[in-house]
Amino acid sequence: MKCIIIDDEPLAIDVLMGYCQKVDFIKLEGTFTNPLEAITVIKERNIDLIFCDIEMPQISGIDFITSLDNGPMFIFTTAYSQYAVEGFELNAIDYLVKPIPYHRFIKAISRAKEALGHKNKGDVENGNVFPSHGNLPVAAARYIFVKAEYESIKINLDDIEYIQGLKDYLKIHINGSDKAILTLMSFREILDKLPAHQFLRVHKSYIVNISRIMSVQRNRIIINETRIPIGDSFKSVFFDALGL
Repeated sequence: MKCIIIDDEPLAIDVLMGYCQKVDFIKLEGTFTNPLEAITVIKERNIDLIFCDIEMPQISGIDFITSLDNGPMFIFTTAYSQYAVEGFELNAIDYLVKPIPYHRFIKAISRAKEALGHKNKGDVENGNVFPSHGNLPVAAARYIFVKAEYESIKINLDDIEYIQGLKDYLKIHINGSDKAILTLMSFREILDKLPAHQFLRVHKSYIVNISRIMSVQRNRIIINETRIPIGDSFKSVFFDALGL
């Protein structure tokens, strides 16, 4: 997996370089303190993954990533956790908060490796079906189908606010709709359909769309005016994913 590192802090680059050197499936193709200098390498060397800082003097990491056409997968690295939701809205593979622990780095690149494997399989079997920024295959179409009553309903992933478990049913709450979709599915079945970088199970009865989170208040997630509890056994994964 060919990677580059973009960060205006040399010490931060050194940390990631050291981590990359410990992983046999990573080939570091370059490091850059100015994002604009990385464009040629990204295009010419077919880069798979970018580690990108967010707050940089020349251009923000968010603006840089969004400026790339059919860009590689990317992982945001930053000292500021307030960008987490925006990062996931852009379909980042992961969001790492500095100082970056080695175990979080490993978790992030494992996600990237899995995504790249799915991409290559899709390219071989179906042609180039992988969208820009290296989304997981299920996220490529940006929708899922679920059975509700006597039909299969198409639901855009970005429209899902949260999913609530009700005994044998799931209640899928859609943005802008007063009526939720009821489907006879288990949490495991629905999670298999959803991209892991965008949807998280935060409670035994709830899955949330990270990009729809408005705020987090202690042990509650606020999506519009709904307060969703965070279960004790899900806290560490949730707060880790958001860099909180």
